[in-house]
Amino acid sequence: MAERLILHEDAVSGNCYKIRLTAALLTIPLERRGYDILAGETRTPAFLATVNPNGRIPVLQIGDRFLPESNAACHWLASESALIPSDRFDRADMLRWMFWEQYNHEPNIATLRFWRSIVGEARLTEVQRALVPGKEAAGADALALMERHLAGQDWFVGEGASLADICLFAYTHVAGEGGFAMAAYPAIGAWLDRVRHLPGFVALDAR
Repeated sequence: MAERLILHEDAVSGNCYKIRLTAALLTIPLERRGYDILAGETRTPAFLATVNPNGRIPVLQIGDRFLPESNAACHWLASESALIPSDRFDRADMLRWMFWEQYNHEPNIATLRFWRSIVGEARLTEVQRALVPGKEAAGADALALMERHLAGQDWFVGEGASLADICLFAYTHVAGEGGFAMAAYPAIGAWLDRVRHLPGFVALDAR
């Protein structure tokens, strides 16, 4: 019998959405358990002791085991599926883009979207306000790199969609909520449409 899969998530999070989208594309059923990160629900003693001692979501619960980190959870779900390339170099290149997403893309694009669209600029701390220009510049650099890459091919790796596309889609398609002018990136726009037309695609929950 297949193990019960529970996604511990906040529905507005792009990192949580990556996992839902991966599961939907692969027709893998997921139960969803929601937390409000702004209310501190991932910092309670019970959560820290049971779900993730790092106090963060998403966490994919697999039976009685807990797997934090969105890209790791996506990789577990997609194991042996077409979302992981069969070619050895392409698999490594997929991982390269997934690592890049967490190091160069998400800390800038996702953070500005969270601050501006979810927290609200009026509620930012002085430290956060001081970080905004650097994150705007780094986010624009990330989008420019993606635009150049996608100008020459339909998908990030190989000839079809992979986890690299799923993980990058999650925050790129809502980058406008962080203040990025997405009309300046036509190749990204065409790629976003290709992802949206993948069989089984599900949208991010509306706030």
